[in-house]
Amino acid sequence: MGFHSEDLVRDLTDRARNLRIRVIEMIYGARSGHPGGSLSAADIVAALYFHHLRLDPTRPDWPERDRFILSKGHAAPLLYAALCERGFFDSERLATLRRLDSKLQGHPDRLKTEGVEMTAGALGHGLAVGVGLALAARLDGAAYRTYVLLGDGEIQAGIIWEAAMMAAKYGLDNLTAILDYNDVQLDGPVHEIMPLEPVKAKWESFGWHTIEIDGHNMRRILEALDEATHVHARPTVIIAHTVKGKGVSFMENKSTWHGRAPGEEEYKIAVAELREGVNG
Repeated sequence: MGFHSEDLVRDLTDRARNLRIRVIEMIYGARSGHPGGSLSAADIVAALYFHHLRLDPTRPDWPERDRFILSKGHAAPLLYAALCERGFFDSERLATLRRLDSKLQGHPDRLKTEGVEMTAGALGHGLAVGVGLALAARLDGAAYRTYVLLGDGEIQAGIIWEAAMMAAKYGLDNLTAILDYNDVQLDGPVHEIMPLEPVKAKWESFGWHTIEIDGHNMRRILEALDEATHVHARPTVIIAHTVKGKGVSFMENKSTWHGRAPGEEEYKIAVAELREGVNG
């Protein structure tokens, strides 16, 4: 696997913190949105957008770009923050989140926003689209890779497992799924609503190469992404254990923050904690 310097790890960790701040600012400004699952996946998205993915912000439709699909589309504020920071559009646009006719809709729309690969809303479809993109790359002889970020509540949907079977059948080693395993969904703990365990064994039984990590350990995220590029004839899933609402004390592990905007005092506390790194 590749060597990752302390400076790189520190830089990406700082970028993840900045993405979290952007998320809180956007949702507070819109008075609507989904902070919990955006905050939990920020380290993963930072590693992808600022180190791992081959992208050219000046050419969003560059044929050889890597594809990133946000299957858990309600985490759109995180994707928009990353696209902005990566240079796909100016930061002024972030203040238009969820406004009528805005290019930043409540869920990503590939026809409205530069850098968005799939219009998302209904959960469960991202992996199937990712399978299609990965298979298309093989048929076209293209070198790009496809990455799909999944929510843990989302993989309770049967279509996820249909896609998983197909990816294994075709040995799509250019496909990597990343599971944001924060164990909290809209109505409560995932392990109570519809348990996933043994989730690693499930993916393995479907023929996937599996990697299990701490989804907030930047070095382990980078190592897992590297490992996935060296797997042959099998798709890879990275099971990333995360914390819902990571970095904001009163949001962590709370299902009430799945889809709720902070009030003024909550906003001030959240931004202060993130800037100070109080909660990691």
